Amino acid sequence: MRLTHLLLGAATAAICASAAQAEDMTIVSWGGAYSKSQLKAYHEPYMAANPGVNIINDDSSAEAVAKLRAMAEANNTTWDVVDVVAADAIRLCDEGLAMEIDFDTMLAAAPDGTSASDDFGDMLVSDCYIPQIVYSTTFGYRTDVAAWNGKEPDDICDVFDLENFPGKRSLEKRPINNVEWALLCDGVAPDDVYEVLGTPEGVDKALAKLDTIKDQVVWWSAGAETPQRLADGEIVIGSTYNGRLFSVIEEQKQPVKMLWDWQVFDLDGWIIPANLSEERKKRALDYIFFATDTQRLADQAKFISYGPARKSSAPLVGKHADLGIDMAPHMPTDPNNAKNTLLYNYDFWADHRDDIDAKFQAWLTK
Repeated sequence: MRLTHLLLGAATAAICASAAQAEDMTIVSWGGAYSKSQLKAYHEPYMAANPGVNIINDDSSAEAVAKLRAMAEANNTTWDVVDVVAADAIRLCDEGLAMEIDFDTMLAAAPDGTSASDDFGDMLVSDCYIPQIVYSTTFGYRTDVAAWNGKEPDDICDVFDLENFPGKRSLEKRPINNVEWALLCDGVAPDDVYEVLGTPEGVDKALAKLDTIKDQVVWWSAGAETPQRLADGEIVIGSTYNGRLFSVIEEQKQPVKMLWDWQVFDLDGWIIPANLSEERKKRALDYIFFATDTQRLADQAKFISYGPARKSSAPLVGKHADLGIDMAPHMPTDPNNAKNTLLYNYDFWADHRDDIDAKFQAWLTK
């Protein structure tokens, strides 16, 4: 009996020591269905292979630039890996807040030996940025709105049509995408949107169009808000990321459909803060090497309808892990979904984001 107690005591002590030695790694993302897909595809397998690492999720990506600036100013960066959109990565890289990446030594090659830089190709829009997925921001709408008299929106400008499609809308509480859609629906040709938006008059024009629906808008900050509001019937139509809408439509079986018209294509991926200790930097790079290889990026598409950023991952996209449905037709890049698309202009927003943000936030308070 005494030997048993000693053995149990030793085992317990070993477990406690192991837990005590586990190092926390904070990974910042967007929350909701997206963070869940990362948990399943990346975090859980990584922790299983590296029991000395405990990943902590932080859903602060929407404020990543401001928070990383503040952390750097205070010389206290508490984040290890951060998920951001491409334009934010460009800004962080330009400001020296993100670490530069040697893609072909720090990232895994494709299974056939193709270098990471060739496999990611044009997706490598910044020296500090490791792309993860291609996604779109688009609209979902309820299919049971009595006031619509059986009609369903099929054009982006139906979002601005309160006469034929009355009801509350949900738009993101920032200018990106909203001002592009506003200009498109105010008669600006798609090829001219960013040229017009680059002028003060163009921004005013976009805000004037948004004024026409402003009193019917419920603003969102987190991507999970629009799907929940659609499910609750709080709104009739709203923008968010296509993967969040996939979740509410296919997983939750809500009476919601996609409005793909003039979806805005964008990239999402990882940066590593520039001022980490060597130990934390090494750990972050180890995670990135693991999480961005060909199979892992394909695995994320089992849980959410975003296209992997590596060419070699695309053929490996199969069925949803739980639903068993083919995922390819739910991707924003599917030809049936991509008839009218707007390519997000990373360089434009990296250059103009702060100024247009300030003008947009001032407009919100009027």
